Amino acid sequence: MINRIKALFQAVDEGAVGGERMAPGAGVDGKQLAAATLMVEAACLDGNFDAAERDTIHSLLGRNFGLSEEESATLMSEAEGAQDEANHLLRFTRAIKDGYALEERVELIEMLWEVAYADGILHDYEANLLRRIGGLIYVSDRERGAARQRVASRLGLADKSPPSQH
Repeated sequence: MINRIKALFQAVDEGAVGGERMAPGAGVDGKQLAAATLMVEAACLDGNFDAAERDTIHSLLGRNFGLSEEESATLMSEAEGAQDEANHLLRFTRAIKDGYALEERVELIEMLWEVAYADGILHDYEANLLRRIGGLIYVSDRERGAARQRVASRLGLADKSPPSQH
C-alpha cells in the first residue's frame, strides 16, 4: 500500500495530472485524486469524519467527475489513503493549480465548502484550510467568498451561516 501511495505522489510530482492515470493499475485520475484528497482533508480537519461528510464527498465525486458509484468509492478510498499518508497538501494543490482551469478551481472551492458545511458546523480550522487552499490554487478571496455564498444559498444557510467553532 505504501509503495502504491508513493507511486501516486510521484506521478503527481512528475505532472501526470492532465487527465492521465496516475500510476499503472491505480485506476485513479491524478486531478481527481488531488481534489478528493483535499475534500477528505477538509472533512477530517475538525477531528470527526462523520457519515454526512462521507456522503457529501461521495456525492460530489460522482456528480462533478461523472463517476459511477464504484468509481466514486474507489476514488474516495484512494483519497483517504493519500490523506492519511500526506504530511502536507502542497503536491495536491499544485496538481489542482496546474491541471484545472480557473472555473474548475472555483468549482472545487464550492465542493470544499459543501464538505465543510456537511456536518452543520463550520469550524475555524475548516475555514482556514479553505483560505489556504484558495490561495495555493490561485482562487481570489472574492471568488472564494462568492463560492461560499453560492453553497450556503444552495444548502439553505444564506441567512443563517453556521457559527464557527474551535
